[in-house]
Amino acid sequence: MTAALYHLLAEEQTERRSQEVTDWAARIGWIVGILFFLVLVYWLMREGWKWRAVLQGDVPALTPAPAVPADPRLHLTGRYHGTTTAGQWLDRIVAHGLGARSRAEVTLTDEGVTVLRPGATDFHIPAGRVRGARLDKGIAGKVLTEGGLLVITWEHGGRLLDSGFRADRAAEHAAWVGALGPFTPHEDPGRDHREPSDTRETRKTRKEGAR
Repeated sequence: MTAALYHLLAEEQTERRSQEVTDWAARIGWIVGILFFLVLVYWLMREGWKWRAVLQGDVPALTPAPAVPADPRLHLTGRYHGTTTAGQWLDRIVAHGLGARSRAEVTLTDEGVTVLRPGATDFHIPAGRVRGARLDKGIAGKVLTEGGLLVITWEHGGRLLDSGFRADRAAEHAAWVGALGPFTPHEDPGRDHREPSDTRETRKTRKEGAR
């Protein structure tokens, strides 16, 4: 009786050990499978990023930041969240480093908007290419609170682009929108939207003559 009981206990212990070994093998298999899946996803994202850069090969080089900056009208520090085709918040532009999120120092001068990015490509938007600014909540797949994003619309190489920034102090955004003005979508992106002075003078002369 005692021998039979010992035999049953021995078999039970052997079975438990076998199950533990089997469970560890299954766990290792799951871990390897998950790691492989993550590597595959990363590789596909990287290849997609490279392919997008190839498709955007017609985007010209960015204007470098001025060596001697002009007197600042506005300045903010915060994060650069990306650039997209204007009005299409998921159509990310990755050419020339524009797709990389980073910290940023953004300065508005009479010469335009200068964006300095530690560890990423600096760039400058000449004043004549700035088309306006607005408050928004998302760009390049990044979603923030309503009005938590400053989006500057500008023209580059015949394209209208939106660049999104989040200031460390979000209350600063409104001053930028006020300084750059709202963007009107139906305007021609390749044209200076300010009315020439001679046209204004001609219109004024016609009005005086009509009186």
